[in-house]
Formats: sequence, C-alpha cells, structure tokens
Amino acid sequence: MLNGRDLTIATLLRVFRGRMSLTWGMILCETSLMALIPLFIGFAIDGLLAGSMQPLWQLAGLMAALIVVSVIRRVYDTRVYGTIRVALGRAQAARSAHLPVSALNARLGMGRELVDFLEETLPQAMAAGVQLSIAVIVLYAFSPVLALAGGVAAFAMVAIYALFHRRFFRLNGALNHQTERQVSILTRRKARPTLAHLLRLRRLEVRISDTEAVLYGAIFVVLLGLILFNLWFATAELSITVGTIFAIVSYSWEFVESALALPVTLQSWSRLSEIMRRLNTSSGAPAMHGQVPGKP
Repeated sequence: MLNGRDLTIATLLRVFRGRMSLTWGMILCETSLMALIPLFIGFAIDGLLAGSMQPLWQLAGLMAALIVVSVIRRVYDTRVYGTIRVALGRAQAARSAHLPVSALNARLGMGRELVDFLEETLPQAMAAGVQLSIAVIVLYAFSPVLALAGGVAAFAMVAIYALFHRRFFRLNGALNHQTERQVSILTRRKARPTLAHLLRLRRLEVRISDTEAVLYGAIFVVLLGLILFNLWFATAELSITVGTIFAIVSYSWEFVESALALPVTLQSWSRLSEIMRRLNTSSGAPAMHGQVPGKP
C-alpha cells in the first residue's frame, strides 16, 4: 500500500481515505450532538421552570443518540487505525533495513506517532473545530459582542503559539536524534554512557515541558479573560433568562475547551513535521538548519 510513497500524514489520508472518511463522518456527527447539549440543557431549565417536560425529553433523546454514535465510532476506530499501524510499520521496516537497529527501532516508534495523530489529535481538532463553530454561532445569536470576544481570543492564541513553533521543532528534533541512539548505547553495557544518555533525554524533556508550561500559561490567561468578560457582559448588558445565562456561560467555557485543542494540535504538528522529515531521510538524522542537535 505504501511502497514508493513518502511516509507522511497526507499519504496515509490518501491511501486510507475510504476508511478515514467513515470515521470522520461519525466524529462530526458525535461532536455536533455533543455541542448541542448545553443549548438543550438551557432549554430544559427554562421548560421545567415553566412546567413543561418536553424540552427535558428532547435533551434525553439527544444524549441517547450521542451514546450510540460514540460507541460505534470507538469500536470501528480501533480496527481502522490498527490496520494503518501495521501497513506503516511494514513500509518503514522495508525501506529502512539498512539503518542501525537503534535508529530503526526508534523510527518505528516515531512512525506510530503519525497514526496516533490521526487517531487521537486530529479527531480532537476536528471535534474542537465543530464545537468552536457552534459556540461562536450560539454566542453570536445572543450578542455579536460575545462572538467577537471569542474571535479575538482565538487570534491571540494563534499569535502566542507562533512565538513557540520553532523552539518546539528544534527541541523535538534533538529528542528524536537522541532516541535513535538509545539501543546502540545500551548494547555497550557501560554505566557512564547510559547515564549520560538518560540525562540527555531528561534535559530535553524538561526543556520541552518548560516551553509547554509557558505557552499554556499565556493561553490560559487569554481564555480565562474571555470567560470573565462574557459572564460580565451577559449579566450586565443583556436582559435574558436564567437558562440563557447558563447557555452563554456553558458555550463560553466550551469555546475555551475547544480552543485549547488548537495549541495541542499545532504542537503535535511541530513534532510530526520533524518526524516526517526524519522518516523520509534515507540515512541518519536530517539536517537541523545548521543547528547542533539538542542545542536550543
């Protein structure tokens, strides 16, 4: 299936497009149902306060449909992505047979990260995109100011991540390079090189973690500011019911949760960009724009 093709996310999507289309369709259906729940909870609150049970039953039907779709998707996904992992691993082993066992072993693990991205990160990003769109539409229906605040927050998040992209790419490249050397170092069975290798991995992982902490700290400041602003605006400037206030707060929080998938996806893509370059390099580690691997 993958013979003679570059081992990239785009290649996997083309080769397995039929199976991926089906699972993506179920993801979009599941996400749409999930995104409607806060709105229907708001309707149910207002309906129950008015003595009507119908909105509650509508909420129950929505939840039942969500359960059915989500269970079927997860059963199907396990089989689809397992097949993709086998095909990708087979292609890697065939074209990288000339590499040292240490590098081949590491790259097989890296290749699985491409499928993990398709199975976990990309569906989460798609779900977040749907939820984000529905949240903005609902907030706009209540007031354009609420939707505008969400748009400003999303733009600020992208701008913040752009400041960190090159550092993530560089650090992940250094980590992957060190990982490729692991088996060859361990086969020497010497304490000092092994300790030096483990300490090197630790330093790189700490640098990546510290970068993530600063990134997410800055993003959370933006998103919490959005929540506080929308809560103040809804209660101070709009004449609405208790159920509507609940819906506004819920969709503002849903916007926050969905927006957090954006930096996660971008960070994963930074790492995968380096991995795909490495997997499609016939020999050792790819050049890192003149940088010494691991140097920040």
